Amino acid sequence: MNAALKSAKRVVIKVGSALLADPDGVVDHQWLVQLASDVAWLRQNRTEVIIVTSGAIAVGSRRLGFAARPVKLEDKQATASVGQIVLAHAWQDALKQAGLETGQLLLTLEDTESRRRYLNARATVETLLKMGVVPVVNENDTIATSEIRFGDNDRLSARVAVMATADLLILLSDVDGLYAKNPKLHADAGHIPEVNAITPQIEAMAGAATSLVGTGGMTSKLTAAKIAMNAGCSVILTMGTIANPIRQLAEGQRHTRFIAQNTARAARKDWIAGSLSPAGTLLIDEGAKAALIRGSSLLPAGVVGAQGRFQRGDAVWVKTAQGETVAKGLIAYDLAGAQAIIGRKSHEIPAILGYEGRQELIHRDDLVLM
Repeated sequence: MNAALKSAKRVVIKVGSALLADPDGVVDHQWLVQLASDVAWLRQNRTEVIIVTSGAIAVGSRRLGFAARPVKLEDKQATASVGQIVLAHAWQDALKQAGLETGQLLLTLEDTESRRRYLNARATVETLLKMGVVPVVNENDTIATSEIRFGDNDRLSARVAVMATADLLILLSDVDGLYAKNPKLHADAGHIPEVNAITPQIEAMAGAATSLVGTGGMTSKLTAAKIAMNAGCSVILTMGTIANPIRQLAEGQRHTRFIAQNTARAARKDWIAGSLSPAGTLLIDEGAKAALIRGSSLLPAGVVGAQGRFQRGDAVWVKTAQGETVAKGLIAYDLAGAQAIIGRKSHEIPAILGYEGRQELIHRDDLVLM
């Protein structure tokens, strides 16, 4: 079995328009059912799966009678609104045949840039995965404008992989990896099996999009790979036009692997430690300090004070009452919420706040010892 796929605990699979639909915008249900069976197979191997799908505009264009992919923004948005319904039902039906439930998420670039929206989207994905549901993500073309669009779902898939702290992003394409030259134009083009960094030389190998119904070419795939690799997520680019592409990948189907030099969890902790400016401080007792050093999350019971002007998801310092800096992390509550529950037991949170919040002020995955 492919080593990267075997070791991955959470995988994002990106499916392009050209795989889902023919040039007339007709969904390939047989191929979709085969991919759904691959997803079920991964789940049986205890791998969580998130799908990022294209195809709404391609499918909607046919339904609304467009001879080709629309050019005007309002036409794209209208066709997407029709196509998203068709696409959602197609995924639901295929995954149902594989014994899986699915949930749809529609995202825009703003959803990944706004901290609060980002956290809400991430929480939704985490909850769906815990419930055994397969999240199917698409760009919300019905409301996205040309200024805020991802531009293609390769980039969206990378953002989703980062948001979900995925181990592996699989880009299913109409080519079986990266070549030194466009293999559709050059018979002698050499296949590149592994890439450790996206260098200018690697970027120079990319060509333009060749699909009639898709928007992403090799350039967008390299951009997606760079985004994911920087966040500790490896990427595999492989052929998606074949039956059961994931199982064939596991059995040795040719591909290019873009190898992240760090794990997703370690990259996230590096980002917390070095890139975020704290918006406040939590003061803790000696018992909480000892628990953090042992690798525990920060619970409200061990906190004696909260200072600053932070919102949910902001970075905060974690210090002792004597001023010793212990850690930095992303807090699960705003200042008012934190002040209301500090010093209290986690089971008391619902009665205090009036809703079921997180048991931790800072989860250990969102905390870095200093």
